[in-house]
Amino acid sequence: MPAALISVMDNEASALPAPGTPASARVGLRTAERRAYTEWWVVLSLVALLAVSWEVSQQDWIRPGDDFGYWVGVAGGSMLLLLLLYPLRKRFRMLQSFGHVKAWLWGHMVLGVGGPLLILVHCKFQASSLNAAAALYSMVVVAVSGVLGRFLYVRVNRGLAAEKAVLAKHRGRLNERGASMVCLLTTSRDALLAFEADALRTADRAGVHWFRLVLVLPGKSWWSRIRLQAQAAREFDALAKAQGWDAVASARRKRRLRREVVSYHLSVMRVALFAAWERLFSLWHVAHIPFVFLLVLAGVVHVVAVHAY
Repeated sequence: MPAALISVMDNEASALPAPGTPASARVGLRTAERRAYTEWWVVLSLVALLAVSWEVSQQDWIRPGDDFGYWVGVAGGSMLLLLLLYPLRKRFRMLQSFGHVKAWLWGHMVLGVGGPLLILVHCKFQASSLNAAAALYSMVVVAVSGVLGRFLYVRVNRGLAAEKAVLAKHRGRLNERGASMVCLLTTSRDALLAFEADALRTADRAGVHWFRLVLVLPGKSWWSRIRLQAQAAREFDALAKAQGWDAVASARRKRRLRREVVSYHLSVMRVALFAAWERLFSLWHVAHIPFVFLLVLAGVVHVVAVHAY
């Protein structure tokens, strides 16, 4: 082993370098803080709007049977119908040339909040019939699942992107001579890469086995980590003996090797779990599709009944 290579490995910190330069790291931190600040303001605004809607609905200004209450209901129902434009835009190419997708998404979210709030004010947070109850509860399920699904999906997606970047740096160091101790141990390096491939393949196939993945993967990662630490230690001892390393240098390099094996396993597990969560939340809209159809059907029946009787 060349002395220069040993010197590089010994002097290098065992932890991963901070992503980017200090300036870019500060910019990333400020961006994350602004996002968190904005999200909290959005949550507080939604709570405030719901509280104001409740207070207004409890006054005598609006009644479902009078003209003003009727038009409040019409406005809320119209906003709910306009919600269908966003999924139609995604499916029909002729609509995709109108406006930017981000503007459509924001419009979809505004309508998804404003429409249900107007309906709640219109009905005073009560359902006077079975059909009205079906429409009201379907609307609540669709609105809540839409808001929560959007916020959770965005947060999980950001976490997955960050963890993938960390894992990519781990993998790059693993294959770069002088950057990692594991790269000197062929069998241990191949075992780590095999563990990564298996874990990420399992995450991609999560689907209905999502709960099993979330519950089993941490245990599998722990067992693989223990097994690979022992395997890497044996392989390292053979290499140290062949190279004639002294006891102090060998002990230092072995500690670094153990840390690399642990950090690699933890990084793989975080990516796999985030990927599994992303797959779960990417299906959130499928779960509330039946409630959308029930809402439309119950709403149509409600409107017909109001005008007929």
